[in-house]
Parts: sequence; structure tokens; C-alpha cells
Amino acid sequence: MTEKERMLSGQLYKFPDSELNALLFRSRKLQRLIAECKEGEIDRKNSLYKQLLGCVGKKFWIGSPFYCDYGSNIYIGENFVANYDCIMLDVCPITIGNNVLLGPRVSIYTAMHPLDAAVRDTRVEYGKPVKIGDSVWIGGSTIINPGVTIGNRAVIGSGSVVTKDISDNVIAAGNPCRILRSLTEEDRLYWEGRLKIYESSKKNI
Repeated sequence: MTEKERMLSGQLYKFPDSELNALLFRSRKLQRLIAECKEGEIDRKNSLYKQLLGCVGKKFWIGSPFYCDYGSNIYIGENFVANYDCIMLDVCPITIGNNVLLGPRVSIYTAMHPLDAAVRDTRVEYGKPVKIGDSVWIGGSTIINPGVTIGNRAVIGSGSVVTKDISDNVIAAGNPCRILRSLTEEDRLYWEGRLKIYESSKKNI
């Protein structure tokens, strides 16, 4: 089993390794090319992101700068938006659903290190995958730790540190992140009403 295979399966692996180094250099080159894109070069920038990432939907927007380890272990659905300064450490898979919004400086980590110092000093490490469901909104400066799953339609407040799974249809925030309340029918009706007012105002212009 190669170090890459060990890494992706969540086992201990040692870095640096020639194969992993080559993948990192490829990722860094693509990230540099993305950062060098001019304002109007949207098609070129999106094409580079499609080369960098393992998968991304047809419609997406990622603000610069964007940082990742390999990129190839990041899988993103449709209608994805990541604001500026997003970091994704993808030593294990990061899987993101459809219609997900990330605020500025959101960080998603899959990388882990042994707790024992003597073992850690040998430079072995490991990872745990992160999964984010559909229609999730994650506020700015949130940190999502390794092994976390965030459920569908969840809202994570800004500045949160997510250390445990978050269920569907809830608002959660804090350090450590905790569920504050469920999203309700009252929430839905309120925001549908606000949307109708907005759409009506547009028709009257």
C-alpha cells in the first residue's frame, strides 16, 4: 500500500513522499495560476479550478485567495459559493453537497497528528474525511475539524469551531459549535414572505 493510499484511507502515513510531493507541486502550480488570473478571465479561472478539484458542479464561484493541499480530494456539488480566503486541507476527502455557501475565511481540515509526542515526532500523520450536506450556510471564520459531518440545510454561525457532527435543519454556533435551535416552519414562512416582497418590488420597477 502506498503512502497516498494510506493517507486517503485514514491510516497513518509518512510525509514527505515522492508521489505526494508530486501531487502537492501540481496543486500549488494550479493555485498559483488561479491567483494570477485577471478580473475578466472567468472561464480560464473556472477551467483551472476544474483541473485542481476532484469534482465541482457546472455553476460555482470561489473567491481568491483559495488554498488547499491536493485539491483532487475535494468533491463539490452544484451552485457552490466560497468567499475569500477559504482553506481546505484535503489529505482525506472533503465532500460538499449542492447549494452550499461558505463565508470568508472558512477553514475545513481533514489532517490529524498523533497525540503522543514521540510518535508525532516521527512525522507520521493521518486524516479523517469531512462531509457537508446540501443547502448549508457556513458563516465567516468558521473552522470545521476532521471527521465532522454537517447535515442538510444547517446554518453554522460565524466564528464557530465545529468539532462534532451537526444534524439536518438546525442553527448551530460557538466554540465548540453547539446546536442552538431547529429551523422551523415559522422560519420558512417568514423568509418566503420576504422573498415575495422582494420579487414584487422588482416587478414594479
